[in-house]
Amino acid sequence: MKNEIKNIQVLGSGCPTCKQLFEKAKKAAKSLNLSVPVEYSDDISKLIEMGLMSSPVLTVNDLPVLVGGGYSEADIKSALEIFTEERSCSGACHNCSHC
Repeated sequence: MKNEIKNIQVLGSGCPTCKQLFEKAKKAAKSLNLSVPVEYSDDISKLIEMGLMSSPVLTVNDLPVLVGGGYSEADIKSALEIFTEERSCSGACHNCSHC
């Protein structure tokens, strides 16, 4: 079964670290030839709804995948690739989007 990326978003306050994650995420998505645009939101209530108290946050399919700053473009690509890999799932884990 192949995962599908439905949305990619950076949530942040507009600080330089947040903007840096956004720019790196756009580059990573482009290098992976993803057709989904990377969006930016400064709606802090989304972070609170996720139970997160720090930013920036990279979300894929509305799930937080990276929290905080200092990530390289390679780190971001790795996080995105998880959502594009072929996967087989037994259905027993109940922790993934397949179960």
